[in-house]
Amino acid sequence: MKIFKSFNILNKEIDFNENIGFVPTMGSLHKGHLSLIKTAKKKSKKVLVSIYVNPTQFNEKIDFNKYPRNLKKDILILKKEKVNYLFLPNNKEVYKKGINKKINISKKDKILCAKYRKGHFEGVLAVIKRFLQKIHAKYLFLGEKDFQQIFLIKKYLQKEFDTKIISCKTVRNNNYFPLSSRNKLLTYQSIKNSEKISKLLFNLRLRIKKNPNSIKLIKIYFEKINLLCNKIEYLEIRNINNLSKNISKDNFKIFIAYKQKNVRIIDNV
Repeated sequence: MKIFKSFNILNKEIDFNENIGFVPTMGSLHKGHLSLIKTAKKKSKKVLVSIYVNPTQFNEKIDFNKYPRNLKKDILILKKEKVNYLFLPNNKEVYKKGINKKINISKKDKILCAKYRKGHFEGVLAVIKRFLQKIHAKYLFLGEKDFQQIFLIKKYLQKEFDTKIISCKTVRNNNYFPLSSRNKLLTYQSIKNSEKISKLLFNLRLRIKKNPNSIKLIKIYFEKINLLCNKIEYLEIRNINNLSKNISKDNFKIFIAYKQKNVRIIDNV
């Protein structure tokens, strides 16, 4: 596995005329990341993974500082997975020209996480744009746990680049709880409560699929979930195609963000 720390050297060493799959991560790798890598290996000739904890997408410095990091372990995992290339840029490399040209999202898109994490998606779009300007991969692989993130990247960036965005299914544990690097910050009891929340979400989804009028039960489910966490930021049912509230039993997802103590958890089912 070749490791690069600058865009210039990366572009000298990698032939992007080949079928290259790109998997951007913030490290602290888990089975969800490995699923993205395995999908990339099936679809691409060679795979490039990046590890970069992007400061512009964090609302609070304390959240950025406590984000789980374990680079040595990540490198061992990537070598075991036979990843071809690893990109490890620092802040100066990514934001050489500063972050003045932020991408502003429209008012109608400031929903769900964009409503509660002001500036978060602007930061995500900024870093993905910088990567795609320099990394001319054929495919970009992203996990659907961050469904709104994928939606906004497609909406605001896809037309600018030839790189095709591939959405990959959320990876969950045996009790339906989605895998996330932040899960390492949770206590045992918080994980158990979150697993119960995930099961409630799947149960509500099943009921709505069988009978769309079951959407009215969302208030009851809100109360049940509220007993299992410290705070619910939002619990909403939205159209998977445009994130509007205009849904049918065949085109919806249930979106949630909640906190277990000081750890923020998102999911969609």
